Amino acid sequence: MSFRSNLIKARSHITFLVALGFGLALVVFLENTIDKRATRDPELMVSSAVEQRSPLAAFEAVTPLPLAMTGESSESDLDYARIAWRYFENNTHKTTGLVNSADKYPSTTMWETGSYFIAVISAELLEIIDPDEAQSRLLLALETLSNLRLFDDLLPNKAYNVQTAELVDYGNRPVERGLGWSALDIARMVGALAQVESRYPELAPQVTALLDKWHLTQMVEGGQLIGGNIANDKLRRDQEGRVGYEQYAAKAMMLFGYDMVNAYGVEDHLMVKDVLGHPVPVDTRLHRNVTPAFTVSEPYIFDGLEFGFDDRSHRFATAIYHAQEARFTETGILTAVSESHLDEAPYFVYSSIWGGGAPWAVMTFKGDRLDSKRTVTTKVSFAMDALFGTEYTRKLVSTIAPTANYERGWPEGIYEVDGSTNTSITANTNATVLAALAFRRHGPLIRVSP
Repeated sequence: MSFRSNLIKARSHITFLVALGFGLALVVFLENTIDKRATRDPELMVSSAVEQRSPLAAFEAVTPLPLAMTGESSESDLDYARIAWRYFENNTHKTTGLVNSADKYPSTTMWETGSYFIAVISAELLEIIDPDEAQSRLLLALETLSNLRLFDDLLPNKAYNVQTAELVDYGNRPVERGLGWSALDIARMVGALAQVESRYPELAPQVTALLDKWHLTQMVEGGQLIGGNIANDKLRRDQEGRVGYEQYAAKAMMLFGYDMVNAYGVEDHLMVKDVLGHPVPVDTRLHRNVTPAFTVSEPYIFDGLEFGFDDRSHRFATAIYHAQEARFTETGILTAVSESHLDEAPYFVYSSIWGGGAPWAVMTFKGDRLDSKRTVTTKVSFAMDALFGTEYTRKLVSTIAPTANYERGWPEGIYEVDGSTNTSITANTNATVLAALAFRRHGPLIRVSP
């Protein structure tokens, strides 16, 4: 076969590698310009230098915790991974290849579909499934995604029925036009697709074809992420993402060369809150334009597990970890908080390090406080242990371990108020357990060589 023919066949891989290199280079460039320009550009210096320093200066004294990659899996690691994989064995629809967002609940979003893809890759890296099963699962899901009816023929709807692939509302009821699109959810899916393309070059053509159908430029504007929402039957375009989630999603989009300069930067919307002596990054903007923004663990642990920390996110994640460990040291209460599903109404909350104007607030979608539902989360416990491997994280995992459901997967965690199990079982949590255990053995997913 001629060199030209080989070059043509390899074009999708070459395109991915070029985009990946561009994206990583852009991350480094942005770190060295946007995040530090206030202290390096003489024109931005003012006489009251101390008072006018960037909020990022608060993190200069944070020493990033060493990463705890071991290069191997223990027997308990593999047992834990098999429990997590059981969720996906139970909840994958045979026709569509899509996975229930929660156990036996046949609805999904692009965020949770991205979680499924990450779970498949992680399970194969851990040798829980073989490469043929991994590719077969991914291929079926890719085919379904390629045939989805999009919102306004632009982008994936916010929710789909797993069994029929129909557009649905959040109650899993069919809806003709759809709900709009979530830029954060789609960005997570795009990041997962980058991992598929890197790990399984044979599936690169399917990934390329899928992304060609999605009008991703509709959710990128001025270097920011733009969500689509229905208001009075009209499409409203809103900036989407807050500090933490916004930078995680920006990294995903940069892997395919999208301009995310403003989404990746944090200074314009960053304030620092002291939580038990540790700086915690908090967004100055309102969450859903209603309540003060919150800080949870999830985007930071995902960033570390999937992409590998950059210097800034490593310091943020370290500070967030230290605040939670400090709460345990001060009160004796184990703390590993993030957004969580619940096994009773209102079924979903944000358990924050800082949120709604106070530390350790637990908030509903509507912004109401519900601190009685604070959960020591399974996903944060496993993820922080894989990332940092401290005595505290080992205590978290050993406390969570007895909650494992060998027939259904890992539950969300343990309710702080009484020590009972939060029995909701979800794709996101079980995917995170698999990603954490794969990280311990291989490091960040996007850096794993095929």
